[in-house]
Amino acid sequence: MNEIILAQATESTVTGLGTIGYGLATIGPGLGIGILVGKALEGMARQPEMAGQLRTTMFLGIAFVEALALIGLVAGFLF
Repeated sequence: MNEIILAQATESTVTGLGTIGYGLATIGPGLGIGILVGKALEGMARQPEMAGQLRTTMFLGIAFVEALALIGLVAGFLF
């Protein structure tokens, strides 16, 4: 009986650590996307004729930064 209780306690602790790990892993991409979009909008305001190229580059950057969040999610499940 005691072994079952200990196994359940260990399992819930590991799940909690994965949740905390993913929460920490989302901080970096969240800040990165915020800075990226802010700088792109600042560049569009300074040079409106470059808005198309800046927007394309911004979306590519967002995709790469978002990949970090997905890697953090997978790492949370693996560990």
